[in-house]
Amino acid sequence: MSLGDSSTELGKVRGLGSAREGGEHWISERVSSLALLLLGVWLIASLLFLPSLDYGTLREWLRSPLGAVPMALFVITSFYHGLDGLKVVVDDYVHEPGNNFALNTLLLFVAVFGAAFALFALAKIAFGAAA
Repeated sequence: MSLGDSSTELGKVRGLGSAREGGEHWISERVSSLALLLLGVWLIASLLFLPSLDYGTLREWLRSPLGAVPMALFVITSFYHGLDGLKVVVDDYVHEPGNNFALNTLLLFVAVFGAAFALFALAKIAFGAAA
C-alpha cells in the first residue's frame, strides 16, 4: 500500500487546488480585493470632502501625505489585482504553453509600465514638480 492510498480523501486535497497551488492564489485575490475596496472608499470619501474638484485643489490634496500615500497604495494594488485577474483569464483560455507564456509576459510588462507611469505622475505632483 502506497502512502497516497493510506491517507484520507480530505488529506489528499487539503489546501491544494488541481494545480497544487490554488489556495494561495485565491487568498491573494481576496486580500487585494479587500484592499481595493477600502482604498476605493477612502478615495471617494476624500474627493467628496474636498471643497472643489479643480486642478489646484486636487494638486494640493495629493501633495499631502494623507493624499499621496494612500493614492500610491491604490495605484499599486489596482495594477496588481488587475494583472492577477488577467493572468487567470489567460491561464484558463490560452492552452498552448508558448502563447500562454508570451501573453503572461506581455501582461506583466504592461502592468509594470502602467504602474510605474502612474506612480511617476503621482510623485511629480506630490513633490511639487508639476505646474
